[in-house]
Amino acid sequence: MRPSRFSIAISGLVIAAMLLPVINSANGCPFCSAPSLTLSEQVAQADAVVLVNWVSGQQPKLSAPGATEFEVAEVVQQPSGGKLVKGSKISLERYRAGKRGEQFMLFGTKVPDSMEWSSPLEVSKSAYDYIRNSPKPDLPAADRLKYFVKYLETSDKFISDDAFGEFANAKYSDVAMIAAELPRDQLRKWLTSKDVTPGRTGLYGMMLGLCGKPEDAKLMEDKILEKTDEFRLGIDGIMGGYLLLTGENGLGLIEDQKLKNKSAPFSETYAAMQAVRFMWTYGDGKISLNRLRESMRLLLDRPELADLVIADLSRMKDWSVQDKLMELYDDEANIPSVKRAIVRYMLTSTRDTGEKKTDGSPSETTPAAELPAHVIKGQKCLEELERKDPKTVTEAKRFFLLK
Repeated sequence: MRPSRFSIAISGLVIAAMLLPVINSANGCPFCSAPSLTLSEQVAQADAVVLVNWVSGQQPKLSAPGATEFEVAEVVQQPSGGKLVKGSKISLERYRAGKRGEQFMLFGTKVPDSMEWSSPLEVSKSAYDYIRNSPKPDLPAADRLKYFVKYLETSDKFISDDAFGEFANAKYSDVAMIAAELPRDQLRKWLTSKDVTPGRTGLYGMMLGLCGKPEDAKLMEDKILEKTDEFRLGIDGIMGGYLLLTGENGLGLIEDQKLKNKSAPFSETYAAMQAVRFMWTYGDGKISLNRLRESMRLLLDRPELADLVIADLSRMKDWSVQDKLMELYDDEANIPSVKRAIVRYMLTSTRDTGEKKTDGSPSETTPAAELPAHVIKGQKCLEELERKDPKTVTEAKRFFLLK
């Protein structure tokens, strides 16, 4: 039974929501949620950082915002010539509830003749030591990650959340550089523990793929094949790590269970698609590019994913589906976004002549007789599409960007 236009549109909205973490973390962990400003980055950006003890507070009134007084317990950093010392007082013109002796950290920004303090951040002794000893952001990323990996699942959630943020901000290549330092045994436990935040399992699956042994693939396979109708955060990272360990053999299982299997939940199929994308970008030849193209082509039969798949095949320079896409274009069930994706695919195919101008862009002077077959085919397809649907072609061209 073919999905209705309405169901396809709703699936498109679901895809957009699922895609946000990937877009936001394009320069960071491929399977982590949007990166945030970590504590070490906050320290690096601040002009002054102090550990303080809560002394007293005045609750706000209609005419005043209240006030809070702190006593400096330790100065982490301050501008040259600063006068902050242990025992000095800092007053904030706003109320912060607390008890005498409770510890907070303050981050200050220097303004003319004074220091503007951030909202007090309550910290434990262990959290303060963690922050104080954290390597500075300007050090090599791989060296920094060796420090933070030790705190990923520590009992202090404040610390473990920040350590995870460091990995969410890190490039895949930097995580791969410390593969020998990754805690394989702990990663195995974290991937099967109900106490681990689900949003972290994508990172842990990818990590186990980097440092694991062949026997770890079975653990990941069991996780991938769990029967579920629920959306599973991080399963894309587990699939990606599984493919790092198993290569083309593992890809066959992913295809059979998640890409070809029409009864698989949509979110699981989408996660498998993300894993294929991951291997295309980061797999470093573990799976051949032609084999990955083959996997992506399987999803052309899924209308709710077709526009994304067509864009991926264009990036992969897979010009073997030009005829199939022309057939899809004429399918009345396909929505405008799919038709625009097909037009952009054809446009891209005509630019892939194999020659480059001095500025790196495609050459437009290649003689017609020397053009690759897919270029000539793409030109003919575009001419046909312009004859029967000029409006869609014009819309697709308007926002077409090709580097």
